Amino acid sequence: MRVLIVEDNERIAKLTGSGLVAAGFAVDLAPDLASADAALGSASFDALVLDLGLPDGDGLEWLRRGRRARTVPPALVLTARGALDDRVAGLDAGADDYLTKPFEIDEVAARLRALLRRPGARTDVELVIGPLRFDTNRRACFAGEKRLDLARREADLLELLMRKAGTVVRRQAIEDALYSFDAPVTPNAVEAIVSRLRRKLDQACGCGEMLHTVRGVGYLLEERA
Repeated sequence: MRVLIVEDNERIAKLTGSGLVAAGFAVDLAPDLASADAALGSASFDALVLDLGLPDGDGLEWLRRGRRARTVPPALVLTARGALDDRVAGLDAGADDYLTKPFEIDEVAARLRALLRRPGARTDVELVIGPLRFDTNRRACFAGEKRLDLARREADLLELLMRKAGTVVRRQAIEDALYSFDAPVTPNAVEAIVSRLRRKLDQACGCGEMLHTVRGVGYLLEERA
């Protein structure tokens, strides 16, 4: 799950970003609205964490415009404006959730996961494909009753493929979902993650063959016949 944090306070942005990375999100930072527009125009994000008092404009008006143009993903407003009128204005402008500062990062992560479970976003708390079961809240995957020991990006990849089970996920879409803009990506990074994940599936349940490579296109996860 890839999240864009729009926050001009560098310390808050970095602390929020590192906390969400630890919770299993891929994170990019935008210090102003122009940077947010550039990020949204060049990558696909599952959710947005938005401050309101930004150097180049008001976050609420930007959100309002984005909602009209349908260019903004599910948005959690994270701001110091905590009065009732401010919260009502934020939700009326198109925010999907509203949280005031100071905040606990665990609550931010939980609210983002809740946003992604809403209809039209990511609706399932638990994904099940054949012998595989993925608990999206706990970021835990099981083969039967055995919990798989997956690195963060391996888990991210498996969740993505399980959500798209039966369809080919293009390599570029996988790279966009797993890596933030500043993360180093080697030419064979996705292939290496796929290989490790397939090996762990084989070791756990002999189901590595569920993960198919479609050469020149991407990868496919489907239940065995």
